[in-house]
Amino acid sequence: MPKEEKTRGQAWLSGVEEDRESGMRELHALFKQKARRVTAAVGTTQIAILLLFIALWEAAGRQRWIDPLLFSYPTKIINQLWSSMADGTIWPHIGMTVSETIIGFLLGTLVGTGIAALLWWFPFLSRVLDPYLVVLNSLPKVALGPLFIVTLGPGFTSIVAVTLSVTVIITTINIYNRFREIEAGYIKVVRLFGASRAQLFRLVILPASFPVIISALKVNVGLAWIGVIVGEFLVAKLGLGYLMIYGFQVFNFTLVLSTLIVIAAVATIMYQLVAILERKLTSGWRER
Repeated sequence: MPKEEKTRGQAWLSGVEEDRESGMRELHALFKQKARRVTAAVGTTQIAILLLFIALWEAAGRQRWIDPLLFSYPTKIINQLWSSMADGTIWPHIGMTVSETIIGFLLGTLVGTGIAALLWWFPFLSRVLDPYLVVLNSLPKVALGPLFIVTLGPGFTSIVAVTLSVTVIITTINIYNRFREIEAGYIKVVRLFGASRAQLFRLVILPASFPVIISALKVNVGLAWIGVIVGEFLVAKLGLGYLMIYGFQVFNFTLVLSTLIVIAAVATIMYQLVAILERKLTSGWRER
């Protein structure tokens, strides 16, 4: 092939490649633009639905379409929250409940993951404990509350114990099932290279199960709140669960609803923090 023709061919191929890359960039830019528009539309719709619900609730309460004693309405709830925050009465309750929830949440995830690792490490132990885990998972956790209170005493420890009873078993079952579902080919390859059981767990089992562990964190946020509120219903003299029970006793349902809003807000913040942690830890890869 003459040198000039070869040069022209190379130039043509280079131009085709550049056009292809330019087209791909344009398509990617259009896709991102469309995704941003959809995200903005979703957020706008969510806010509109929330504002419409609040407006209807406010109108229903003021016009007596609903019983304001039972269901209250937004401005009364806001006034209740503002006054309790201004005089400082609600902050000790928030601090106590949040501390109980965080401790129960972290301990539940750590203990559940540790038990799952132990069951994977000792298959015989797993076979022995399997029916007991199923039974414990099916038990109503509220029924265990009085037992913890009698054993550990009424207070912080018994409430955290109730929270652990809600979070540990389900975390153990989910993570252990993931440990068992790791693709056998990966395990065989690592064993062919002479890896010990500890190396197999550290290099294959645990990394492959990381997304499930992160998902367990997200689930345990809600479960920890359930455990703490149930425990405070039973025994606490301080905390958001105690405030709700007190509100029911004195027929102050505005206090009950304002406490529910505080719980929802704090739980949402905790969930978003876990979601941010998930994005940071799993950036660059996705579970397949």
